[in-house]
Amino acid sequence: MAQLDTLDIIVLGLLLVGSIAYFTKGTYWGIPKDPYASSYSLANGNKAGKTRDILEKMDETSKNCVVFYGSQTGTAEDYASRLSKEGSSRFGLKTMVADLEDYDYSNLDNFPEDKIAMFVLATYGEGEPTDNAVEFYEFITGDDVSFTNGAGADDKPLANLKYVAFGLGNNTYEHYNALVRRVNAALTKLGAVRIGEAGEGDDGAGTMEEDFLAWKEPMWAALTEKMGLEEREAVYEPVFGITEREDLSAEADEVYLGEPNKNHLEGTSKGPYNSHNPYIAPIVESREVFTVRDRNCLHMEIDISGSNLTYQTGDHIAVWPTNAGKEVDRLLKNLGLADKRDTVISVKGLDPTARVPFPTPTTYDAAIRYHMEICGPVSRQFVSTLAAFSPDEASKAEMVKLGEDKDYFHEKVSSQYLNIAQLLERVKPGPWTKIPFSLMIESVNKIQPRYYSISSSSLVQQKKISITAVVEETRVPGPQENIVKGVTTNYLLALKQKQHGEPNPDPHGLTYAITGPRNKYDGIHVPVHVRHSNFKLPSDPSKPIIMVGPGSGVAPFRGFIQERAAQAAAGEKVGTTVLFYGCRRETEDFLYKDEWSTYKSSLGDSFKLFLAFSRQTPGQKVYVQKRLQENADLVNELLTQKANFYVCGDAANMAREVSVVLGQIIAEKRGVSAEKAEAVVKSMRSSNQYQEDVWS
Repeated sequence: MAQLDTLDIIVLGLLLVGSIAYFTKGTYWGIPKDPYASSYSLANGNKAGKTRDILEKMDETSKNCVVFYGSQTGTAEDYASRLSKEGSSRFGLKTMVADLEDYDYSNLDNFPEDKIAMFVLATYGEGEPTDNAVEFYEFITGDDVSFTNGAGADDKPLANLKYVAFGLGNNTYEHYNALVRRVNAALTKLGAVRIGEAGEGDDGAGTMEEDFLAWKEPMWAALTEKMGLEEREAVYEPVFGITEREDLSAEADEVYLGEPNKNHLEGTSKGPYNSHNPYIAPIVESREVFTVRDRNCLHMEIDISGSNLTYQTGDHIAVWPTNAGKEVDRLLKNLGLADKRDTVISVKGLDPTARVPFPTPTTYDAAIRYHMEICGPVSRQFVSTLAAFSPDEASKAEMVKLGEDKDYFHEKVSSQYLNIAQLLERVKPGPWTKIPFSLMIESVNKIQPRYYSISSSSLVQQKKISITAVVEETRVPGPQENIVKGVTTNYLLALKQKQHGEPNPDPHGLTYAITGPRNKYDGIHVPVHVRHSNFKLPSDPSKPIIMVGPGSGVAPFRGFIQERAAQAAAGEKVGTTVLFYGCRRETEDFLYKDEWSTYKSSLGDSFKLFLAFSRQTPGQKVYVQKRLQENADLVNELLTQKANFYVCGDAANMAREVSVVLGQIIAEKRGVSAEKAEAVVKSMRSSNQYQEDVWS
């Protein structure tokens, strides 16, 4: 045997130490990981070491009812929370709320028959599941679904599963409430037993809240009968405990003043950046695109260099908003917390399954400013709950009436687009000091990022993302006129004003903490992340495309055309590129008017721009639908060449009418029936030849 030399001994020693370290990790040298180290969602959700077995979780916490949610904007999550609280307070159920992405579902065949599952499912985009529901949806609707006990679909493996279902959709989209319908069909096929009707809320008709309230009462009646429940008088039971921290000041290093997680708190934010962890991106350019004083449209360039964020042409950028100071002050005043705005509070779930929606310790001000959707619509159910905490009998009677009478509520609240603070001050000016802050956290939605179609090409500017955003302001007539201002677009306008030298920007009378918590957004920064989209150019640039995008709906098409112009300039063959664009007047709101000729110089005759001005000529309102019809021959010819057809903008009117006009063009030019033409359009959609990026 060869003698070991010194180097051999050293190498063997290192291997021994490494082996010991590996096999004893977490025992002798492991350091507990801070739950907020990367994202507050991990602290409240399924972090390492927590079970992904929902049945185990229910047993551990003695629950007999789980309310699953698939949510993109927070509304479905809010409805799930409300069902959970009502099930507990009215019917004595032991409830928990569950994010669909936190659990696995292969053991649902073992779901106990004396327990109940509820599904609150929003449909996103063109009939797609929300981001957090993708895995569940693909599993439960899969052709080869299999469960723990080895049973397949034909064996009815979910016969013990009793469930209720409510969907959130928008009738302006083709695939209205598709998710809840498909999941309901899949569960039924697998043998599960639905209790009551599968409810459907319609955001497009503006009846989502009333649809939910109308559905849940018969659902509770059916559930009571099926499960032998007993209704009792509902009393408010807090989900969260609030402790005012006299031992901490707002300046203390460990106090969150709006930072989303501990890395941001400590000034060491790092990726990956996503919907739980934003990148604080510099705005390197901002300018006004409209040429009129009373309306604003912003063009902004967001620098993502060094973030490892990537995007593709057609994707969306999410902007994390901050509430306006005026609305923060209004709510603090109406809750009697104005003098305690900087008081430090800790928030703790009183139930092991409760998820605190933001990191603590924090302050009342920071919680309201950065984490709560305080300018959102108020639910009638929330008003009913608040009635018990009214400052006097007269205001209590008014709140009870608002909560019980949907027509009265519509007249006084929803038709006026009042937020919660405005409602409180109209019912009874002065502080409502009896309202527990825990109730506000539970009932006011978590503020959500706003998504904007990226208006640049990743081929042309890989490290800069363009945003095109119309600043929103709506006047609501009434005895007391209410002006509803867009939360995020006015925030962006304030940033633009600051960048252009305004020391104290106050767009539309609003002010914002634009330097962010502890001045971490100073230098004109904004929190963002990127969401990838299926709204994409054809992989072959020689393929023709037709784009319909009036107003700010032109945003993604600026990116599309920018990319094809660059491809043409590089010598690639680029197919016919047609844009139908509309606005009010050529001299007021013609977006990127000077750029189109630049792209034309690269694309030549293959680029065709058709314009529709709705207020240019008195008495003649011209919309993109008319221009589409006028160019029916070109449109049909390109479609026969398998051109991709894109629509971006208003879903309720424009997008729907464009779809109708396209069917009419196909029927007329191909000599087929309206039914056949409609089937052609439907086929185009299913094959992704027809793509939409629309909103309502």
